[in-house]
Amino acid sequence: MKAGIVGLPNVGKSTLFNCLSNAKAQSANFPFCTIEPNIGVVNVPDPRIEKLEELVKPERVQMATVDIVDIAGLVKGASKGEGLGNQFLGNIRECNAIIHVLRCFDNDNIVHVDGNVNPIRDKETIDIELQLKDLENVEKRLEKVNRAAKTGNKEAQTEKALLDRIRETLLQAKSARTVTPQNNDEEILMEGFQLITAKPVLYVCNVDENSAVSGNKYVDQVRELVKDEDAEVIILSVGAEADITELESYEERQVFLEDMGLTEPGASVLIRAAYKLLKQQTYFTAGVKEVRAWTIDVGSTAPQAAGVIHTDFEKGFIRAEVIAYEDFVQYGSEAKCKEAGKFKVEGKEYIVKDGDVMHFRFNV
Repeated sequence: MKAGIVGLPNVGKSTLFNCLSNAKAQSANFPFCTIEPNIGVVNVPDPRIEKLEELVKPERVQMATVDIVDIAGLVKGASKGEGLGNQFLGNIRECNAIIHVLRCFDNDNIVHVDGNVNPIRDKETIDIELQLKDLENVEKRLEKVNRAAKTGNKEAQTEKALLDRIRETLLQAKSARTVTPQNNDEEILMEGFQLITAKPVLYVCNVDENSAVSGNKYVDQVRELVKDEDAEVIILSVGAEADITELESYEERQVFLEDMGLTEPGASVLIRAAYKLLKQQTYFTAGVKEVRAWTIDVGSTAPQAAGVIHTDFEKGFIRAEVIAYEDFVQYGSEAKCKEAGKFKVEGKEYIVKDGDVMHFRFNV
């Protein structure tokens, strides 16, 4: 599962990517400095794993990760191939969620591709290009499905009805994610269309250092604009985040954050938000060899969770031994949880909860 960072050129995408991944994507004051999409595998900050490490004292610790993709800046006309449009749109299509970076700071030394700072216009520029590309794909699909629908093919009629609704929505300059599937068939179809504007999105307002806590007039404009989108808005001073990553010690970073009025780096907030946006959650295995966070889809069953460790665990699943994270922390060990009756044995139907500490029994 991958989240792609998108936005106009020079809004801070590659600098943000560097902060998130510590990869050194080229960051320069001109458009298109990122040609190939850079992919960073980023640890998901989670204080729960630190607490488990403290209690279990394992030989090693493995955190959950999320893949972040730095995609080059889109410009007007990208849907028609302007700039490096087709390539960029293809890169976005391969991602599962979108992190949309908007420039919300004034700085005469950093050129804006459209001449002045206006996050509302910038958002609309990106939205329109993505919507136009989706509209092109929807109309191509409609050409094919219309013929089958006229013959009375029920599946084709269902698909046509959904495509017609999506087309109408896109023509109104709204994204496909605002179209709600009415049943399971439509949900499956919607997923199969792989529309760019159907992907979940969160907005990152890149602000100056002084606005990192409370935002500014630009952030207020963005919040007002997206209030009906069911999308999270995160305030981040990407320049300050870059300065934080350059500091050597944890203590120095904490002092920097305190001076800014923050309790943790904004990058940590963003990574957790991206993880949630991708509908991912975590369960833990905790033993003396290793404490590890495992990533699963929200709603996964115990066998599916076991399969993330190894496919044999899922094939030969017998049972899951489960302790809730809060109980493990309260009682301090697996043995004490057993004594307190907080150790559960679950079967194949069990839906794993975020934070469960688990062992699996299997036979292949």
